[in-house]
Amino acid sequence: MAIFKLEKDNYYFPDPRLIPVDKRDKDNMYAIGGDIEPMRLYEASKKGIFPWNAYYMDVKMWYCPMERFVIFPDEIHISHSMKQTLKSGRYTVSIDQAFDRVVINCGLPRIDEEGAWLGPNMMDSVSKLHKMGYAHSVEVWEDGELVGGLYGEFSDGCFFGESMFSKVPSGSKIALIYLASYMKEKGYKMIDCQLETPHLKSMGGRYISYDEYMKIRGNDEKITPLVIKDEPQIRNFHLIDFKGNSIDFNEALNLYSKLF
Repeated sequence: MAIFKLEKDNYYFPDPRLIPVDKRDKDNMYAIGGDIEPMRLYEASKKGIFPWNAYYMDVKMWYCPMERFVIFPDEIHISHSMKQTLKSGRYTVSIDQAFDRVVINCGLPRIDEEGAWLGPNMMDSVSKLHKMGYAHSVEVWEDGELVGGLYGEFSDGCFFGESMFSKVPSGSKIALIYLASYMKEKGYKMIDCQLETPHLKSMGGRYISYDEYMKIRGNDEKITPLVIKDEPQIRNFHLIDFKGNSIDFNEALNLYSKLF
């Protein structure tokens, strides 16, 4: 598998389609390295790329599924029971009224789980993104208590969903329905769910190709994959720079040892 090595002082993300199909990681890992500074996270979100490994690991792993699981605002499915819940008036919904609290509720319950990715450093970075106007939250309230919500980044008329939580049945579903309604009203195009779950599939989520995904986001560029001639450095691990050239063996070995 060919994996890009990100530059520390450069927030640029190469197009994932540059990696030939036969050299892509089957689990959709696309790059390693870099950091989780706010603007790197934002630049990643614009190409559907996200960091996804344990928050305490020194080396970051970046993923980009080439089949995207998305929800289009005008396709969201609302069940009969959910319609009754929405009509009950039991819950109220807001936008950007408690961003940090939403992020904390998304991350803290899982912080001790193996592989938990939403740790203190990530929370700090997305909080900064929110203050910069790029990251946003939807909150669900019951009698003044925060009982559900979600957060993510807006760009190119699309919402890049990061995480959601519920303290009551359907709390996150209510947040998602409200987000879809808001986006439909504003003429926004798509909610990127990152990964399929039964919860999201039941609400109208479906797969589209990465080409279609980027076209919706306003990038219709035709990409020619790189020609990668060298052999993998370690087992099937092949670390490359932005031009497709192999990274130094010792550097690759050092990074490999930290990841696997």
